[in-house]
Amino acid sequence: MTVFQALILGIVQGATEFLPVSSSGHLVLVPWLLGWQLDPQAAFVFDVLVQWGTLLAVIAYFWRELVDLVRAAVLGLIHGHPFESPSAWLAWLLVLASLPAAVLGLAFKDIVEATFGQPAMVFGFLLVTSAVLAVSEWLGHRSRSMDSLRWTDALWIGFAQVLALFPGVSRSGSTIAGGMTRNLRRPDAARFAFLMSVPIMIGAGLVALRDLMGLPDVGAQLGNLAIGFLAAAVVGYLAIRWLLRYLSHRPLTVFIVYTALVGLVGLALSIWRG
Repeated sequence: MTVFQALILGIVQGATEFLPVSSSGHLVLVPWLLGWQLDPQAAFVFDVLVQWGTLLAVIAYFWRELVDLVRAAVLGLIHGHPFESPSAWLAWLLVLASLPAAVLGLAFKDIVEATFGQPAMVFGFLLVTSAVLAVSEWLGHRSRSMDSLRWTDALWIGFAQVLALFPGVSRSGSTIAGGMTRNLRRPDAARFAFLMSVPIMIGAGLVALRDLMGLPDVGAQLGNLAIGFLAAAVVGYLAIRWLLRYLSHRPLTVFIVYTALVGLVGLALSIWRG
């Protein structure tokens, strides 16, 4: 992987991690469309580790809220009332929502990795993303705030995140849709989705870090990882800020149309290429 490729993929990661269009899918499709021949294992590890750039972005954007959540959860445990305050309750809901993808992601890691080398499957999963977003707009009443979340809501959103283990299914899209089908307002659904990205990104990054240590040319990868990390962090921060403002006034229609068009055109192109 060259410096230029790392920069482009970092920008793609930052722009698409929080927009409901699938960052993992775009990280597979961009090299395929541009004809880049990347080592599949090294590319997979790069894709996951560069998510730490977007992890930095979400921590930077929500750092006050994250500090409050962690403090409330710790104090609640110390005082023997772990769910007493609204912040502590939300913190544990985020933990609960993260469990399904964490457990199933480890259990089916090899199967998930295999799909990263199959662009046709990515295009198909983009159509799944489009359908999930469309259903959430159709079913959701958008009448609840994040403060009203129950443990059943968090678990539902957590299982929605499981879909995003596969490239082409947007993590932010599936979790935002999960929240909206529980009648959360769009900005509240997005906010919960972004906050619950923190534990899953940390976990995925640690697993990828172990894989990175097993590569023979690990030293040569560090410079590219740093470039991709910084690009993803900056662009990711801007994407969070933009999307939260966008969803305050507009529906998910543009993302439904985009993922459907890319999926359909991509499937046609993959069939044409053979």
